[in-house]
Amino acid sequence: MSDGFCDFAQNDKTRKPAFPQRKSVMNSGMFSSLSIPNYRKYFIGCLSGNTGNWMSMTAKSWLVLVELTNGSATTLGWLTTFMFLPQFILQPLGGMLADRVPKRTIALFTQSLLCASAATLSILVLSGHIALWHVFALALFDGTVGSFDGPARQSFVSELVPREKLPNAIGLNSASWNAARLLGPAAAGLLIAAIGTGYAFAINACSFLVLIVLLVRMDTSQILNQATRAAKPKGGMMAGARYVFSRPEIALLFFIAFMMGTFAFNYNITNTLISTSVFHKGPGEYGLLGSVMGIGSLTGALLSARREKPRIRHILGFLGGFAVCFAVSAVVPTFWSFALIMVPIGLCSVSVMVIANSMVQISVPQDIRGRVMALWGVAVMGLVPAVSPLLGWVGDLLGARATIWVGAIAIIITFAAVCWWLFIRQGIRLYRTDGLHFQVKYPDED
Repeated sequence: MSDGFCDFAQNDKTRKPAFPQRKSVMNSGMFSSLSIPNYRKYFIGCLSGNTGNWMSMTAKSWLVLVELTNGSATTLGWLTTFMFLPQFILQPLGGMLADRVPKRTIALFTQSLLCASAATLSILVLSGHIALWHVFALALFDGTVGSFDGPARQSFVSELVPREKLPNAIGLNSASWNAARLLGPAAAGLLIAAIGTGYAFAINACSFLVLIVLLVRMDTSQILNQATRAAKPKGGMMAGARYVFSRPEIALLFFIAFMMGTFAFNYNITNTLISTSVFHKGPGEYGLLGSVMGIGSLTGALLSARREKPRIRHILGFLGGFAVCFAVSAVVPTFWSFALIMVPIGLCSVSVMVIANSMVQISVPQDIRGRVMALWGVAVMGLVPAVSPLLGWVGDLLGARATIWVGAIAIIITFAAVCWWLFIRQGIRLYRTDGLHFQVKYPDED
């Protein structure tokens, strides 16, 4: 049986190996993509920007829930809606633009706009003129800009490294995001407790400048596929959707991403409510939750970067682990036990998404990658713009723990549906080789 899940990691013999690489331990293993100068610049810039972004997200949630409202979970849910609704609508257009315009050019423009937005929010807070509508308006602006930034920057990675290093580069990108998660929320919590929320937004504005400078300093002659970029992408925005639905194994990955995005990644609501209304903690402890989750998330991202061939069995294992840990987090009795369960939650959730992202990017032709990754961004976002206010309403009505149960039950159903599709519909079997190692057996291999 020829199955798409097993073909993702095949080498592309037509890819030219024209990459200057630093001879060091980075040339192989977990950090191999960092041996490529352009990718190394991109990684450092993203690490800076991601740290500032995590600080900003933590500070925004605290600003809305504690400083601008009287603990309104519903209002916090609306903040998430304003952040993600533009991306839900505009990301396909952003993907089409990424297939037509140099991705580095798009990233420079969007990062500059996001820097200006962060600086504006910082000035409003520090001057004492901030109002709730300011936060919503800037969140809407950031979401609109992010609709074009996300597809360009996600698909840009494939132009910085050869195909055989793409899973490693995607894993390191996620490691950058989650290393920032480890640092950002805790730093924001300390800043909020010590000198206020405005300085967290100021640092976020400065963090964008690092990526902007490093993008400018890239060697453009070493960026791949510039000559093959079509002046007008064939098939328009629907070409990406047709490709996804023509490949059942890719569609399954998009389904998993959609369910995880919709029900699993609402930590800005669930963790804020749990820490304030259940355990009655302050900004320091609230920021700590994000950083503790970052330990697991960073571990998952680095393990994914080390994995040369992403497989569906890996996704299945981590998805099941996440479902169990997520449900357990809804019933733990103390703040510290809740913080502890964040570690495996972070590890499993990030592993699922990084492996799935790698499998998608490896399979997608270059000429439609921007549009497919735009759809991936929409899938990862899920129905967050609609679900977030409802989740906030559930928190106000039934309590903070109920917001976790909504997500946990949905992910348990997702895991069951994926198992049904693989084992019943496709006839795939798992068998143990040694210890905890498993292999996939297809029907025609019996």
